Amino acid sequence: MKKLLILTIALFSISLSAQKINWMTFEEAVEAQQITPKKIFIDAYTVWCGPCKMLDKNTFQNKDVADYVNENYYAVKFNAEGNETINFQGKTFKNPNFDATKKGRNSSHQLSAYYGISAYPTIIFLDEESNLIAPLPGYKTPQQLELYLKLFKTDDFKTLTKQDDWANYQANFKYEFVQ
Repeated sequence: MKKLLILTIALFSISLSAQKINWMTFEEAVEAQQITPKKIFIDAYTVWCGPCKMLDKNTFQNKDVADYVNENYYAVKFNAEGNETINFQGKTFKNPNFDATKKGRNSSHQLSAYYGISAYPTIIFLDEESNLIAPLPGYKTPQQLELYLKLFKTDDFKTLTKQDDWANYQANFKYEFVQ
């Protein structure tokens, strides 16, 4: 009985330390925007991508990242080489060359081409009307991602028109997320 209690407490502690982002499909996020406008945060990943797995493990399970994303964005997990059919802005996006027998790299999804994704992972930010704000390629630590999460959430990016503006923004940014 004592061992069961210790195991239960240990499992509960582990579940509290690993925070989860509330992922949804692309179409669910766009539909949710119609009811409650929020920006969309898309994790464009592939199943074979090592940095994508690191992003999942090290960044997306960070409590500060997960809490901020869940509160301020609709989060979408998108397999950029997957076989999902997505209807968006009157168009249907598919992966016509998808090969289910492949274990590694596959063909690129049409939505990946639409957003110009050429590296994995890429995080895509959309505004409250599903318009592209920016793609953010590559692995990011929680603090590196914090900068962009807050930049796009607050619309501060709209005031950064020169390289010096961006440098000043970065230099004066107050990081709050714990690594």
